[in-house]
Amino acid sequence: MKKLTLCILLAALAATTAHAAGPYRNPDNKNLNDPLEGTYPVPYKLPVVAEITAQLDVVRGFIDRATPSRIVDKATGQPVTDFSAPVTGAVVEPSPNDFGIMNYEMGVMHAGLMLGRRVTGDPKWTAMTERHLDFFYQRLGYFTEQEKQFKLGRANSFARWVKPHALDDSGSMCAALVRARLEKIGPDMSPVIATLADWVHNKQVRLKDGTLARNRPQAWSVWADDMYMSIPALAEMGRMTGEKRYYDDAVKNVLGISKYLFDKQIGLYTHGWNQNNPDAPEFYWGRANGWAVLAMSDLLDVLPKSHPGYEKVLAQHRRALRGIAKQQSGEGMWHQMLDRHDSYLETSGTAMFVYALAHAINQGWISPTTYGSIAQAGWAGISARIKPDGSVVDGVTATTFASDHVYYYNRPTSINAMAGYGPVLLAGFEMIKLLNNPDVVITDKVKTYHYGPRKAQP
Repeated sequence: MKKLTLCILLAALAATTAHAAGPYRNPDNKNLNDPLEGTYPVPYKLPVVAEITAQLDVVRGFIDRATPSRIVDKATGQPVTDFSAPVTGAVVEPSPNDFGIMNYEMGVMHAGLMLGRRVTGDPKWTAMTERHLDFFYQRLGYFTEQEKQFKLGRANSFARWVKPHALDDSGSMCAALVRARLEKIGPDMSPVIATLADWVHNKQVRLKDGTLARNRPQAWSVWADDMYMSIPALAEMGRMTGEKRYYDDAVKNVLGISKYLFDKQIGLYTHGWNQNNPDAPEFYWGRANGWAVLAMSDLLDVLPKSHPGYEKVLAQHRRALRGIAKQQSGEGMWHQMLDRHDSYLETSGTAMFVYALAHAINQGWISPTTYGSIAQAGWAGISARIKPDGSVVDGVTATTFASDHVYYYNRPTSINAMAGYGPVLLAGFEMIKLLNNPDVVITDKVKTYHYGPRKAQP
């Protein structure tokens, strides 16, 4: 009986963590007796806008529930209601899912929610963004004063903005705040934008050639992650201020980081490069490549085509997307280690790739004929990883720049891995745009899907 109970518990646990299992039959083929129709491990069909929207809505609900915006006493958990003078124990209420509302991952969530509002016209998608920004606006002064009085350092709930010390503190949320300001969502956060942009543009450590770098955990290291932690912020500052220096810095870092990390032969970014150990093996981590293509996509969206770096960035983006596309698995997903197909299938990187591919098609940067069905297949894999409560499974947890495959292969996955949620929103809404794109024709022929331009190419 104990063994039976244990088996039942393990089965229940597996059901809550693993993605929905196939086989799936393609419902677009109405001939149930078609001997040439196979089955698939993910829902292989033309995506339906209403179904995508419904899944994204439950993801939105999950994120909303996971991000309380209240101040409580750290010791008792009771609400703090007197804000006339700061107390040392006042903190932002911890998230039940460990979602830090100022973390860089949250900047991607806001990007996804704002895209949802643009695609649907429905302001419900940015209600959480408005709630967060209102909270920040009301309580920034309180936590600034708390730091002056008690010198809490990183224990201060607003430490990332009161005194940033890394790109992780600044770039992603800076980009989100600029977008919100330009789209008139929430209050004006100009002082915070100025602080965060100053860190990215002027204070983050750099190599001698101006490429953004880190001194932790290895000294003088360049990370692919930092393309997203810096370039979108610089791009959005260029858009907001019209100052060319921000665009120049963004382009310089696309090209500089790519020089150190992009492997032209395989078409992928290695996770990192260390100046003191330049001959180390390459580790083609999936999400690192996701950060890279998200960053280039965001820059190309706002970089003037007249800028001397535009064509160079576009060419690099196309090279990266081509290399990534070649590594797609038979489930539409991409692997944790892109070139190691015995590593597990991972959601956050996959969602970043689907967004970047679909967005590039919608922007006319790449061909729908080549990449449309690849993006669609990727969404099929993602959709099977979204649970009914809005949680996303098979997303890898935070991962440092490491020196061995054992570490990368065995990074855990969790529904609390924040980095997967924003990209899932981005991917889903961009797929909706692709399905509705008037310049793209989608046909169902010979048991598969073909994307192409509506107008015949010369």
